[in-house]
Amino acid sequence: MPNQLSPVFETHLKSLPLVHRGKVRDIYAAGAEHLLIVTSDRLSAFDVVLPDPIPGKGAVLTGISHFWFGRTQHIVPNQLTTLALADFIQNPAELALLKDRAMLVRKLKALPIEAVVRGYLIGSGWKDYQKTGTLCGMVLPQGLKLADKLPEPIFTPATKAPKGQHDENISFEETTRLLGRPLAEKVREKSLQLYGYAAKFALKRGIIIADTKFEFGLDDDGQVILIDEALTPDSSRFWPAESYQPGVSPPSFDKQYVRDYLETLDWPKKPPAPHLPAEVIAKTAEKYREAYRRLTE
Repeated sequence: MPNQLSPVFETHLKSLPLVHRGKVRDIYAAGAEHLLIVTSDRLSAFDVVLPDPIPGKGAVLTGISHFWFGRTQHIVPNQLTTLALADFIQNPAELALLKDRAMLVRKLKALPIEAVVRGYLIGSGWKDYQKTGTLCGMVLPQGLKLADKLPEPIFTPATKAPKGQHDENISFEETTRLLGRPLAEKVREKSLQLYGYAAKFALKRGIIIADTKFEFGLDDDGQVILIDEALTPDSSRFWPAESYQPGVSPPSFDKQYVRDYLETLDWPKKPPAPHLPAEVIAKTAEKYREAYRRLTE
């Protein structure tokens, strides 16, 4: 299990310059060719960062991403390097802060889409299906129930929204306009391969990966590289296989638990976000740890 220290909501390193602070990750420049990605304990829901960190979450996400990066290199190369934190950071306090929650990665040109793969009918896909019988423009069989497994996984890309705004599903045709057809087809192929491999592996560990999103970048040679995080409870819906039942919304190992709580509030899903009760924070932290244990131990 990754190191569990006091919650880290934001980092303010003095050793390296901050490049970007996202919903969850703080990104620093590590020389001209590399980045330091620090995964905080921040949690976002409905594209809004919540004011309360989830203790240990960043370390869990980093550990799970490392796990998948190491097991999917036969499908697509990834951003990880063999560099050590101590090569760039000598401050002992900063090294301790970053333990288990930081990755040194190659600096790449990120593609302007999120590569979403759906294997089950849930979330916005279920809402679309109820209204139109389609999922992101693709016709599905009639009579499917909530959380049903799809006949086959579907690639449903989305735009990357700025912090505080919502991602929007786009068609594959729009993806080809953004990326060009050869690159769009490559991203679709690799996304479906990654999902298929991970879903089969996770199911053996008692986890259904209902859907997930990948991000890709290009190196100087135009090679497609897997970046950001990979198959974590933040970028995916994880369901316990033992309690899965079509027709009902399954319990989860991901932040859906927090979304469900927030849905009970009179909150417009815009900043400022409400504080979470202590029991919701504790339960969410345990769900993340349980996902890590099932997958990696």
